[in-house]
Amino acid sequence: MVTNPPLQSNNDAHLLVVDDDDRIRELLKQYLTAQGFRISLAANAAQARKLIAGLSFDLIILDVMMPGEDGLSLTRSLREMDMVPIILLTARAEPADRITGLKLGADDYLPKPFEPEELVLRIKAILKRAAIPPRTQRLRFGPYVFDKMRNLLTKNGQRIHLTTGETALLTTLSARLGAPISRALLAQNINAKSERAVDVQITRLRRKLETNPSNPDFITTVRNQGYQLQAEPLDD
Repeated sequence: MVTNPPLQSNNDAHLLVVDDDDRIRELLKQYLTAQGFRISLAANAAQARKLIAGLSFDLIILDVMMPGEDGLSLTRSLREMDMVPIILLTARAEPADRITGLKLGADDYLPKPFEPEELVLRIKAILKRAAIPPRTQRLRFGPYVFDKMRNLLTKNGQRIHLTTGETALLTTLSARLGAPISRALLAQNINAKSERAVDVQITRLRRKLETNPSNPDFITTVRNQGYQLQAEPLDD
């Protein structure tokens, strides 16, 4: 793959490439990095979920045909909690496949093989069309401030230690402020073995954050819907 000069500044946009083909992942990383993007890689949907739980992405490039959970299933799941732009890649270019992907919430659909420069142009068009201000990386609830980019929670300026699981849980909840996220979806995104494991993590996190964990102010329960984080974004 030939690396051309960047078409224009990409403002350090962070992209996630999800593809089970090692060669394609590495080639896209090299090319897109040279175009000014920050790139994270995942070989399958499970790896992608772990990254998404802990990081914020400006756009996801997602292969449709992967072993295990495929790209269409992951697209459907992501759309339940986030509107991050998604470009689907697939060797199948049938109109029905493309329509299915778009109906599930994908922003674009690119058949393989493709020219890397065309992918870059599509990425830039989607990011420009979205015209959404950068998602805030810092949230405030009570005396706490959570910096999603740095995985840092502070209380009145003092750092609060969080485990990896607690950080993933807080990050996932912060993706939909004030809106409930189901226990099943939380389990998927924090790699919990069961919904009961999510309840245990919630209880532990409440003990760290709430004055009265049995009557929480910040991580609340919405009956028959899941859990939600009561917080407000901070201007960065």
